[in-house]
Amino acid sequence: MYHKTVPYKIFSACNIVILALISFLCLIPLIHILAVSFSSSSAATANIVSLWPVNFTTIAYQKTLANPLFFNSLVYSLIRTLSGTVLSMLLTITAAYGLSKNFPGRAVYSWIIVFTMLFNGGLIPTYIVVTNLQLTNTIWALILPTAVNVFNTILMMQFFRGIPKELEEAAFIDGAGYFRSLARIYLPLSLPSLATLSLFAMVGHWNSWFDGLLYMTDYRKYPLATFLQTIIQSGDMRNTSIDPSELEALSERTIRSAQIFIGALPILLVYPFLQRYFVNGMTLGAVKE
Repeated sequence: MYHKTVPYKIFSACNIVILALISFLCLIPLIHILAVSFSSSSAATANIVSLWPVNFTTIAYQKTLANPLFFNSLVYSLIRTLSGTVLSMLLTITAAYGLSKNFPGRAVYSWIIVFTMLFNGGLIPTYIVVTNLQLTNTIWALILPTAVNVFNTILMMQFFRGIPKELEEAAFIDGAGYFRSLARIYLPLSLPSLATLSLFAMVGHWNSWFDGLLYMTDYRKYPLATFLQTIIQSGDMRNTSIDPSELEALSERTIRSAQIFIGALPILLVYPFLQRYFVNGMTLGAVKE
């Protein structure tokens, strides 16, 4: 009956309108970039493109996808994101599962892990370690330093501690071990948290650009975010493998807009499939003791 009252209906309508406006405001920059990427060079240079393409053309995408450096950086980022997410989730799950159990010294191990979240070695020591391990110009320099995320581990640990221990005890009675209990009981019950933390890891790897600039001396091995940063923020278009005369005909704005949109597209495609788990994953286990 409460949901059928007039004040509740008015409140719901206002909520929908306000959230729709906020969502549209968030989408405006992306829509503008998409419109510029599909516009002609003259329209983009004249800055007359708003939210709809002017003199529609796909030549910016044709040249971008035909660019070997852009394609290599895109593939490199995909490999880094998939590998980094799988490794990060594997380490997060196993560490969180172990720390969710009561054993002697558990508090000490937990505080050691939390300490690394509050205090780290810093940029220079990390660079020295990566260099001494001869990881520069390899994909491992982009994956290993951030493989263990303490914040994600704590969230996962709290979620595991909220699962009734009687389920695991019943599995032990049936002859299951810790790994089978983790695979058959804990992981299926933890899908919201797994989806949320996987999304965090994917977005983190996909958007990270500074480590590529730091550890990669060969620009042909730049991940996509680093590649876009060098040609967009720094204005360095020399490494785009596009003939200068074509750049004048295409307009740097259309090329950059096409590259930005292609770079954002994978996350935009993945997020809708994980969105239904997102809210539950952010709240479940967050207040457990």
